[in-house]
This record gives sequence, structure tokens and C-alpha cells, in this order.
Amino acid sequence: MRTGAGAGHTGYVHEAVCYDSDEHLLGVVVPFLLGGVEAGEPTMVSFGERNAALVRAALPPGCPVTFLTGGAVYTRPAGAIRSYRTMLADHVAAGAGQIRIVGELGREQLGDTWDWWARYESAVNHAYDEFPLWSMCAYDTRATPATVLADVRRTHRTTAEPRERHTVNPEYTDPQTFLLENRPEVPDPLQRRRPDADVFDGPPDEARRIVRAVGEGRVGEAKLDDVTLAVSEIVANAHRYGRAPTRMSVWAADGRLVVAVSDAGPGPKDPFAGLLPAPSEQSAGFGLWITHQVCDHVSLQRHADGFTLRMTVGT
Repeated sequence: MRTGAGAGHTGYVHEAVCYDSDEHLLGVVVPFLLGGVEAGEPTMVSFGERNAALVRAALPPGCPVTFLTGGAVYTRPAGAIRSYRTMLADHVAAGAGQIRIVGELGREQLGDTWDWWARYESAVNHAYDEFPLWSMCAYDTRATPATVLADVRRTHRTTAEPRERHTVNPEYTDPQTFLLENRPEVPDPLQRRRPDADVFDGPPDEARRIVRAVGEGRVGEAKLDDVTLAVSEIVANAHRYGRAPTRMSVWAADGRLVVAVSDAGPGPKDPFAGLLPAPSEQSAGFGLWITHQVCDHVSLQRHADGFTLRMTVGT
């Protein structure tokens, strides 16, 4: 049985909380959590250390709310979706009629890598819609860039307010549209200089060899293995599904490796490619899904003369 804003819904209720004070945040979150506890619903908080402490102090002693480690959940968008889907499925299998979660991204995720977290916020409207989930995503308006808040309104159907009010966001955009738009890409500082390697129409095995040669000693062996696997998949995709010419550019610095792969095609047609598991290893989305699992940032850009995927490992 669904309760609160979830009453009458069969799928995912995805709300934003755009707060400007601690009192504002608690005025939304605490009634939401207590309502879940009262209804006997699995009720969870996935906040950073500061806001988790605020919420703990505001709840009654012994209140059975589960506190997740937010930083561990929100490492990569595809990983977060995979972890949450597994957890949600377990709760449903145990008989949950509704699940409540309130979470927040870290401050660093609202900066240079926001483009793929914006895609996450849009994609989950589809990825979690098979579950009886009601979640709230908290954003501090005092510290969140205006461009990020604009995307928040476009990726959440409603905004939760104190006194259990819910405001419809007229800017909300269907994921099928939002995910095929270009998100503003922040140029990596390494791209201000000439690439350490620039290869045109090279096959996947050559791409692997070059990336390993450039990255050797610059990033750890595990990271280098990850990006080599990702590059192989993406270059193969460019040859198989894109259009010639293809180009791979590689930049390296101590602790970081950036690889951009371009072709003259339009890019993947599936808006959820990379964020949700591909149907099979032979499908076009498998390489993108692998890349989103192992890289520390992935950006997708469609432009007038083709498509570019940029992957980064390291900090």
C-alpha cells in the first residue's frame, strides 16, 4: 500500500528538496522519514556526514531509520543505479509496499562532473519506475550552481516543501528527451595542450596498446586496466556503429588519463545507454555500460559533424 505522496501511484515518485537553511531541510525530511516509519515502510537516509548528523539529532531516539553511506553509493551514476535497483528489488521481495529514501550528492559532484549526474537524475525516473519508491533528492540552494538547480527542476516532477506540500515543476522534461540533449561539458585542463597521442581510424587493439603506453606510470595499474578495457569497447563501437573517420586522442598527467573517441556518426540512439545494463554483450550499449562502470567520469557530446565520448580515470 502506498502512503503520502506515493498514494495512488504504481511506480516511482521522484521529488527534489531545494532548501536554503537547516530548518528548511529538516522541515521537509523529518516528516517524510517519520511518515515512513509510522507506515512500516523501509525508510532510508543517504546523506553526507553533516546533514546525516542533523537528521539523526532531529529524529526521536531509537527511530528505525536506516542511514546509508552516501559517498559510497554515489561514486558513479551507473553503479548507483545498479546498487539501488538491487536494494529496491530485495525490499519488494520482502513484501514492502513502499520504500522511502532521501539522499544527496556530494559538493564535488555538482561541479565539473555534473553532466553525468544530471543524466543520472533523469534516467532514474525510468530505471526505478518498476518499484514502489518515493524518494527525495536534497540540494542546498546556497551552494548549488544555478545551472545545476535548473537541471534539478527538469529531472524531478515535483519539489517537496515544508508542511508536506508538493509543488509541480513545469520544467520537468521526459528522460527520452533530456538524455539525448548535450549537457554543458567542462573542458579538462589536460585538453588545453596537444594530445600525447592522436590516432585516426585505428582498430581496437592499436587503441589498447597506445593507451597503455601513454598511461604507463601515470595512473595505477588497476586504473590503466580499466581505461584500456573501456577504450577498446568504445573504439570498437565507433567502427561498428559510427561513421568514418574515427579519432582517438589521449592526454596523460600524473594521476589522471583522459581519452576522447570521436566518429562522424550521430551517437547512440538509446537515451539510457551506459546508465542501464545492455541487453547482451553483442548489443551497442554493452561497451558504454562497461565504460560507465570503470571510468571516473564519462561525457557524451553530439555535435554537427559527429559524436565524441570522453572518458577520464584518476583525479
